[in-house]
Amino acid sequence: MEALLVRKPWIDEILDGTKTWEIRGSRTRKRGLIALVESGSGTVVGVAMLTGSVGPLLRSDLIANAKKAGFAKEDVTAMPYPKTFAWVLEGAHRLRRPVPYQHPNGAVIWVKLGQEVERSVRGG
Repeated sequence: MEALLVRKPWIDEILDGTKTWEIRGSRTRKRGLIALVESGSGTVVGVAMLTGSVGPLLRSDLIANAKKAGFAKEDVTAMPYPKTFAWVLEGAHRLRRPVPYQHPNGAVIWVKLGQEVERSVRGG
């Protein structure tokens, strides 16, 4: 299982179900169940289904879908990346207890979880 690193406050919005698009600077081909890590915490805090990648987005696309991306339409003054994509998340939920994991040097988007951590995440 792989884990996506997401900063606060966006991780909380994803886990609360108010943000279903994670905005990134590239598309992803990954699909299926992923773990969610709060950046800097050293813990897996939730899981979600990664069901698609939309883009590259135009500014008008981002404005039309601002709520999915976790911000207000009036806040879309510029694109966050030269090519902007939405990674579509469904069914996100918080684990009962965060699961610690070993963060590898240089990992900034994805972390491959070990089998023991994955078992704990799937069970939590």
